[in-house]
Amino acid sequence: MKSELVASMGTSLEQLKPPCGAAALEIDSLNQAALDAVADFLKAGTAANTVRSYQGALTYWSAWLQVRYGLALGDGPIPPAVAIQFIVDHLKRPQVDGTWAHNLPAESDQALVDAKIKSALGPHSYNTVSLRMAVLGKWHGLKGWDSPTDNKEVKALLRDAQKAQARGGITIRKKTALVAEPLKAILDTCAADGLRGIRDRALLLLAWSGGGRRRSEVVALQVSDIRRLDADTWLYSLGVTKTDTAGVKREKPLTGPAAHALTAWLIAASIESGPLFRGMLRGGKVGTAPLTGHEVSRIVQKRAKIAGLEGDWGAHSLRSGFVTEAGRQGVPLGDVMAMTEHTSVSTVMGYFQSGNMLNSSATSLLSDYTVPEIDAEDLALAPYDPQQS
Repeated sequence: MKSELVASMGTSLEQLKPPCGAAALEIDSLNQAALDAVADFLKAGTAANTVRSYQGALTYWSAWLQVRYGLALGDGPIPPAVAIQFIVDHLKRPQVDGTWAHNLPAESDQALVDAKIKSALGPHSYNTVSLRMAVLGKWHGLKGWDSPTDNKEVKALLRDAQKAQARGGITIRKKTALVAEPLKAILDTCAADGLRGIRDRALLLLAWSGGGRRRSEVVALQVSDIRRLDADTWLYSLGVTKTDTAGVKREKPLTGPAAHALTAWLIAASIESGPLFRGMLRGGKVGTAPLTGHEVSRIVQKRAKIAGLEGDWGAHSLRSGFVTEAGRQGVPLGDVMAMTEHTSVSTVMGYFQSGNMLNSSATSLLSDYTVPEIDAEDLALAPYDPQQS
């Protein structure tokens, strides 16, 4: 079979050799040029925010290893014991006396702060440690090494650490979901803010009504990505996103108020090409540079503050708010995920269920009971007794 194949190709494969002066490659490893090419592909195919996140996490790992072990990141795979040390160094845990502790020595902590690797002394949040462990696992995978993050003891420690912190009152921080009522209050703040208000209203409604878009998706939109179907409907196209990196265009609908707000922005700003949402120049003129993801977050935070809303607001509030409101209004989960493009049911279910449960009969099992009104005179006759439970 082999000889027939070679004959059919017209040239003997055995005669093929590296050109004069070119070194033959090792069959069981990549040379540096190939490694650099792989790195270029990985960087080009990964969102800029993700690349920065990876770089920051690996920089921290390298500095921590140097401070704690005198090792450089890249010498070889990280043993599970080192990963466990990283966790106990950075996550605070409850003590018997009610205090909290973490294992990173004070001098090591100070050294990391002095080197501007850490922004402040003290432990990290669970989210930060979890992210840095995930990046470590990704890095080991790219190197072809066994990752300590796959170790059973490491997984169990992370899981138990999260439970211990939760019992101690430390919960994972999430942005407040921007459901319909606060969204309307925020939109009302745009009415008296000229061209900036028109832009912000269009941006907020597209990001929310258009499926809870990520801030990176919103700022990446170009005028060429949208097309009008009728007075009440636009379609906008998503290309490369956080979860879909193939670059295949997928169109999403924008109807009703969101469509009207987008039309108003395009007319008021006289935009015909280039970035859809742009920064404003002095004098209230529209610039040419696109908004950044951080600016989208600031828009949400600023509008929420003007509206007098309490909560931890940010760009993600638009995404979580869309899913939560969809759950409240009984929209099927499949329809919600088709709009948001969540690839994991478990990721979206937390927000969806919290909204869906507001209309659940399980929340009103004692609806036939009426709490009696309290008379102020009765309260005066029954002073608080600390001895009574």
